[in-house]
Amino acid sequence: MAGDGGAQPVVELVGPVDRAHLTGLSRPSPPLHRYAPSPDLVDLVERYWIPVWSLAAPSTQRTLQHPVCLLVVSNDYARFYGPTRGLSSVTLSGDGYAAGVMLTPAAGRLLLDRPVASVTDVHLDLDTLTTLDGAALSGEVRAAMDPTPSAPESHAAAIAAYERRLRAFLPVDEQGLLVNHLVAWLREHPEVTRVDEVAEAVGLGERALHRLTTDRLGLSPKWLVQRRRLHDAVLALKAGTRSLAGLAAELGYTDQAHFTRDFRTVTGTTPGAYLADQPRADA
Repeated sequence: MAGDGGAQPVVELVGPVDRAHLTGLSRPSPPLHRYAPSPDLVDLVERYWIPVWSLAAPSTQRTLQHPVCLLVVSNDYARFYGPTRGLSSVTLSGDGYAAGVMLTPAAGRLLLDRPVASVTDVHLDLDTLTTLDGAALSGEVRAAMDPTPSAPESHAAAIAAYERRLRAFLPVDEQGLLVNHLVAWLREHPEVTRVDEVAEAVGLGERALHRLTTDRLGLSPKWLVQRRRLHDAVLALKAGTRSLAGLAAELGYTDQAHFTRDFRTVTGTTPGAYLADQPRADA
C-alpha cells in the first residue's frame, strides 16, 4: 500500500478477538486476514479483511455489524453495504474469497454523497456507485485476487486498488471527524449507557446528536449504545471469564433476564447458549 504512490509492504494485523463476528464451535470462521490501512487513510478506513475458504458444506457466518458501511468484492459479487441494525448473515460455500473494506463512520456519507440513512439495512451493487467508479474498482480487485486468493501479494494488490480510489475522498470533513470520534469514544467507555451521556461527551444536544448519527451513520444514538453493549457482551462471552449475572451487571443491565432478552432478540440465541458454543482454552 502506498501513501505517496510508492510501494509499501502490507502488514497483517494480529488483533484482539473479534467482537462482531458470532463464531463458535458450531460456526467456525474461515481463514481470515486483516490489514491496516495506509497511514493517510485512517480517517476513512478502519481495516481491510480478506477471508478465503474451501468448504465441503455451506457455512453461514453471522455478524453484529459495527456502525459503518462496507465495501466487499468477492468471486461472486461486488457490493456496498449500508449499516445493518439487526443480525447480518452470509452463507459461504465451495471455494471462494472476499476482499472487504471496513470503512470508518465518516466514510459512508462521503462515498454515497447522500445520507447513510438511505442505505440502512440494504446493499447496493458496487457497479452503481459512480463516486468510486465501482465497476472498474471491482474488476481491479478481482484481477488482483483471482489467480492466488491466499497469497499476501494478491491481498496487497487488492488493497492498493481500493486505496487508489479512496484517496479521492480526503480530507475528511469536520462532521466526519466528529462522528469518528463519537464512535471511538463510545467504544472506549463501556460504562456509558445513556444517550445524554454521549451527547454531553461530544458537545452536542440530543437532537443535534440524532441528526448527526442519522445523516452520517444511518442509525440512532440509542442503537449505538445498545450495539456497543452487545459487542462487549460477545467479547466477554468469547473469553468465558465471567458469570452471566456478573456480565449483565457489568454491562449496565438491571438484571440477567433483561440482558438475555436483548441478546436473544438481536442474535437469535441466548448468552448461555452462545457461551456453551465457545471453544474452551483447556480443550
